[in-house]
Amino acid sequence: MSIKAVLFDLDGTLLPMKQEEFVKAYFGLLSKRLANFGYDPKELVSAIWAGTKDMMKNTGENTNEEVFWKRLTEVLGERCIADQKLFDDYYHNEYHAVRDVCGFNPKAAESVKKIKSSGYRVALATQPIFPSIATETRLSWAGLDISDFEVYTSYENISFCKPNPEYYKEVARRMGVSPEECLMVGNDVSDDMVAEKLGMKVFLLTDCLINNENADISQYPHGNFDELLSYLNLK
Repeated sequence: MSIKAVLFDLDGTLLPMKQEEFVKAYFGLLSKRLANFGYDPKELVSAIWAGTKDMMKNTGENTNEEVFWKRLTEVLGERCIADQKLFDDYYHNEYHAVRDVCGFNPKAAESVKKIKSSGYRVALATQPIFPSIATETRLSWAGLDISDFEVYTSYENISFCKPNPEYYKEVARRMGVSPEECLMVGNDVSDDMVAEKLGMKVFLLTDCLINNENADISQYPHGNFDELLSYLNLK
């Protein structure tokens, strides 16, 4: 069956980054922001990690957003719900400085637009553990806009996370295509290549490769953006 839709991961795929540096900058700036309002930095970071782990285990009963804030409320108390606007303000302000630890590859945006103009439908299949404002901001750092994609995932609009195959099944459903008609492009062997289990074709982008289990990547089509375009016979 031919490919109709191309799904792109964001972090480390369209937006070059070293995950450890990104996480350090993200938490550092957020902790500093909320410390001014009485939140202990260590307790805050611990609560966010706990909420993130709950989202990763989400099986569809609630949105990832609901799961996340339920855990934060349990750890930090009811005040964090009233203070949610502080998190929103962070994403509109200090969060932009996290860009300093991310790279930029013009071929990312060029490739998305070339693939789209060639008749493929495109989706942003990024790990949905951030609010849409954070996702849209990081996407802009990659030279793209949310309007470039037919479908995108954030913690508000989906109830699964990678590497749960249900995540990929839901993205395909929203696009109205079968998994077999999709190509998933990502840099994380464990989180992104699992889409193959549904019958999706996969392409492993190796510029910022994450291969925590030291898998043999020769089993997957892989390479940089030029090689992705060649794989799709667009170069």
